[in-house]
Order: sequence, then C-alpha cells, then structure tokens
Amino acid sequence: MALEIERRFLIKNDKWKKFITKKTYIEQGYLSKNIDDWIIRIRFTGKDYKIALKKYIKSFTNFEFEYPIPRKDGAIIMSNLSNTIKKERFFLEVEKKSWIIDCFKENNYPLEIAEIELSDEMEDFSLPSFISKEITGLTHYSNFNLANKPFSKWKEEYLTTFKSN
Repeated sequence: MALEIERRFLIKNDKWKKFITKKTYIEQGYLSKNIDDWIIRIRFTGKDYKIALKKYIKSFTNFEFEYPIPRKDGAIIMSNLSNTIKKERFFLEVEKKSWIIDCFKENNYPLEIAEIELSDEMEDFSLPSFISKEITGLTHYSNFNLANKPFSKWKEEYLTTFKSN
C-alpha cells in the first residue's frame, strides 16, 4: 500500500534558496471533478508523464499510487484538460530532512508552498526559518483546488489567510 504522509506550509522569505539541491518544472492536470473522492492526476515533468490516484485517509495521510504512462498518451490527455497548474519544484536538504518548495506559475503566481513528507504522522522535525503558517488540511491550497480555482481568483476570505503568514 502506498501512503503519502505530508505536511504543507506557506513561506515567509527566500532563505530556502540556499538549501536547493535540484529543481524541475511540473505541469499537472486533473481528470477528477470532486476532491472528496479519488483524485486522478496526470503530471508532466518535461521528460515523462505519470498518472496518479490519490485519496485522503485522515489527518495528513493519503493513499497515493503513481504510474508512468507513455509520453504520447500523456500528451493527448494533458492537451484535453482545462484544469491544470504549472510550477517550479525545488528540492531542499535542511537539517537532514528533505523539503520541497513549489513556486506556482501563471494564475497561481506568486503562491509558494513548502512540503515535507514524513515516514509516519508522529515523526519529529523542526521548522526551518523560511516557514510561515501551516496549511496542511486547508483544501483551498490543494493542487487539485488550485487547478480548479486559481490563487489569482480567490476571494478576500482566502487571501486573508495568505496575507497573515
């Protein structure tokens, strides 16, 4: 069984940039229409396509199954989706922990989200100095919802959460 145990945070400054080990460009789209069911995502990283099935379980744990698909098939699927996001993903090593920073593009710019994947929900870690507010579980910050309701179209109630970081 594939489990993803992940916590997500807003970022308050650029101090994370000194920890970059690698970066990639990601475009992803969604075949699902409802966040409360299985989420079916297709992702292109510039060289390959993968399809993923995700389902919320509890707290900050999800099922996640991801499989490579042929490039031609991926391109056809992606070209027929309207709910997509684009982002640069940066991989960091901070205090022997792996972090990811997603810097969203286009309609989700200037949103930046930090993620850490954990081995279990009780795993201990310290927050780096660039971390602001935790957004784990706030569904309007999910990639699925950002593809369907981009950051640039958020109403003031969501932007208040963002600005208070």
